[in-house]
Amino acid sequence: MKLKNLSKEELESMSYDEIAYKIFEEENKKMKLPDLFKKICNLLDLDESEYENRIADFFQLISRDQRFTMLDKGYWDLKEKYKANIIMDNDEEEEIEESEDDLDINEDDESYNYDEDNEDDDVEEDDLKDLVIISDDEEDEANMA
Repeated sequence: MKLKNLSKEELESMSYDEIAYKIFEEENKKMKLPDLFKKICNLLDLDESEYENRIADFFQLISRDQRFTMLDKGYWDLKEKYKANIIMDNDEEEEIEESEDDLDINEDDESYNYDEDNEDDDVEEDDLKDLVIISDDEEDEANMA
């Protein structure tokens, strides 16, 4: 049903975002939020002070509603009218594929993980030299003592 055919009581029972959705559907054009909210206020017979007091809440409401999308230059419209255009540059894709093909990495090769700048790589240390292994029996004896 068209908004102009609804009674004031029916309009007042609708939320601002429902009315905004209907306006976008009926007018089938993008618009700026202040203009859209002005139309809503006119439909609901809200005065200028109510417009000023509620415009921020309206903006927040529309921003969170997934049915609406913000366009260039502050215009808004229904999201369903727009589809995502994903443009892939084939040249970049080929460059990536070529660079991966050019690398011949053998991860089993020790030099693959070797850092020439790190002198610690050259020093062989036994990190486990201070490790002490105790049996379960020894651990039980230590806990009882």
